[in-house]
Amino acid sequence: MAVTDINSLGILMRIFVTGASGWIGSALVPELVEAGHQVVGLARSEASAAALAAAGADVVRGTLDDLDTLGGAAAASDGVVHLAFKHDLAFGGDFQGAAEADRRAVDALGDVLAGTDRPFVLASGVAGLQPGRVSTERDMPLTDGSPVSARSETALAVLALASRGVRSSVVRLSPTCHGEGDAGFMAMLVAVARAKGVSGYIGDGANRWPAVHRLDAARLFRLAVERAPAGTVLHGVAEEGVAIRDIAEVIGRHLDVPSASVAPEAAAGHFAWLGGLLGVDVPVSNTLTRELLDWRPVHPGLIEDLDKGHYFSLPDATS
Repeated sequence: MAVTDINSLGILMRIFVTGASGWIGSALVPELVEAGHQVVGLARSEASAAALAAAGADVVRGTLDDLDTLGGAAAASDGVVHLAFKHDLAFGGDFQGAAEADRRAVDALGDVLAGTDRPFVLASGVAGLQPGRVSTERDMPLTDGSPVSARSETALAVLALASRGVRSSVVRLSPTCHGEGDAGFMAMLVAVARAKGVSGYIGDGANRWPAVHRLDAARLFRLAVERAPAGTVLHGVAEEGVAIRDIAEVIGRHLDVPSASVAPEAAAGHFAWLGGLLGVDVPVSNTLTRELLDWRPVHPGLIEDLDKGHYFSLPDATS
């Protein structure tokens, strides 16, 4: 399908962004503003509202549970980018509750956008894709009724909105969206290595995680809301897979601690809840995304970014 660059036609949009003050959102808002779009960001606190206003966005106060607020903001916009997710609830042990709240928000947004041909871009992840082989944008996640697969089911529901007159797309983000200020998985691994005195990897550490710099991810979301065709899956992946052992060695070098293998049966004790994820091999291709939207990641890769050293001055991510 031919893709038209909306900006080349001088068509600018009013775009409603949930999660606008979050890790990806705080990069996406200036990306959209610089491209000439008007941004309306959802803010659940005064601090978030102030940050959005300073970045040049209009502000709607509310949370993912305020379905009428979400619907009203979507109705008044030319497109929606849904980045928000209740990560605090999910990481606190209630992933099911977080996924259910997300689905209610998505359904409310989708109902408002139905029949408008407006864009609706959802941030999702690569969880549920077949491990051990390179997954492409054509691969659909397995859904088994588990709490984790509930998020994949939400992504499938967004893709299905294409049949209801919504220009829907899903950006599957790498588990590692890195950059200065990142308090995610890499910061957690640094904190574990500092606390344990060893930078660990599971087994031989050859398993791979895809990665993307958050500024490259932000540009992909802009391109998606501007011109991704209805029903499109996109991969927010700059590097197909970075070996966990290579990550551990960089962390160990910067902390001046040894890197070493952790037996799979000891992973939970060493890495806590992260041990269940760290041993998974999930390489992911971005070929179709690059071809469709002419997206070219230009920011540092994960190993280069780690070597810049800013991860090692962050507060303890496990505290």
